Amino acid sequence: MSVLIPESLLPRIGMISTHGYVAAEPPLGAADTGGQVVFVLELSKKLAQLGFEVDIWTRRFEDQPEIDVINERVRVIRVPCGGRNFLPKEYLVNHLSEWSEHALRFIKKHRLTYQFLNSHYWDAGVATQRLAEALDVPHVHTPHSLGLWKKQLMERDFPEDAAKFEREYNFTQRINEETMLFRTCKEVIATTPDQLDMIVKDYGAPSEQVTMIPPGYDDHRFFSISGATRQAMRTRLGFEGKVVLAIGRLARNKGYDLLVDAFSLVPSRIPDAYLHLAVGGAQLNADEQTILDELKAQVARLGLTDRVKFSGFVADAELADYYRAADVFVLSSRYEPFGMTAIEAMACGTPTVITTHGGLFRAVTFGRHALYADSFDKEDLGISIVKVLRHPRLSHRLGRMGAHKARSLFTWTGIAQQLVSLIEERATALAFTDNEWDEPWNDGD
Repeated sequence: MSVLIPESLLPRIGMISTHGYVAAEPPLGAADTGGQVVFVLELSKKLAQLGFEVDIWTRRFEDQPEIDVINERVRVIRVPCGGRNFLPKEYLVNHLSEWSEHALRFIKKHRLTYQFLNSHYWDAGVATQRLAEALDVPHVHTPHSLGLWKKQLMERDFPEDAAKFEREYNFTQRINEETMLFRTCKEVIATTPDQLDMIVKDYGAPSEQVTMIPPGYDDHRFFSISGATRQAMRTRLGFEGKVVLAIGRLARNKGYDLLVDAFSLVPSRIPDAYLHLAVGGAQLNADEQTILDELKAQVARLGLTDRVKFSGFVADAELADYYRAADVFVLSSRYEPFGMTAIEAMACGTPTVITTHGGLFRAVTFGRHALYADSFDKEDLGISIVKVLRHPRLSHRLGRMGAHKARSLFTWTGIAQQLVSLIEERATALAFTDNEWDEPWNDGD
């Protein structure tokens, strides 16, 4: 039974993220539920503060309610497709025509009008393009990651597993759908310079319809604290010695095995160093449990059992304190579109080592805001960690300047303002050129 959406005089935006557990209080770390869910929720809240009503559209499955109210201007609306069981994002596309039909009926029934629809990840992009065409509403797409980029990196590093990757990640269909999507939606929002280049050069999207806006973080939650407060947090969390921290979902692309290999070089140089792996969700599925078991076996094989701590799931309310209590945070991903956890750690004043297999390292200056290393080179990554732990002046500079960099570029307020400004600029340009929304956007030149 549908719940009537109250009428409002404020303009309304639709945010679409069809996979994972999208909710007011999402189970971060659960299957397909991580940084993208945080991105959508936080951006929606900031857009609401800028004067919009925001509906976050997602898939309804299991025993989830139809409506989930986040605050007086933001709500999650769930519509069904593909049955009541969880479906992995790689093959959700097979059911998205059903999702679009249910969403369209809901919108028509409640007479909802949207300024624009902003989809997230390729599955939502496919569903939203159909919806946007039916409603004659502009469609802005944020890919978050690119199938072509992921495929190239995975097959380069593990060429013998190409057929396995195709079955698991549905690359051929994904890349075909992305190509069509990037060329037909009104605007593509890249989150890194690398993404922008690939969307234009490799996918063939019109360059004038691709804009870069980076992800953001909540500066009301993630910020630096005093040394005394930090020490109290370390005591409460049971942190001893020099703590190397990694936080995230249990997925192979996160590169925790590469981090363990790299950390094996650290104890001989930093005798009181410990690696804390705060990885996984509150409940693990079979694939996640397999990855965790493999990591524990690797730790034992390397003789690091006393040096590597498996902290397990970290509740969202505790996340900032974990960042602040660590001596260095490491993003070790095999491939990472951006790396939200690294931005959050930097904002908390924690010295950070990031991967070169992602977009964030192009936004920072080596030795000033962060260090970066090749996560496939254990010596490069391991020695980078050692440098932060061994040299207090470097550690202090990275902590101070990294926090400044995060505040200057990556707050959610700034990201929301950039998105709204982009839409308003496009609309203004069209108004002055007597174009309609059903024609490609341009700069009015």
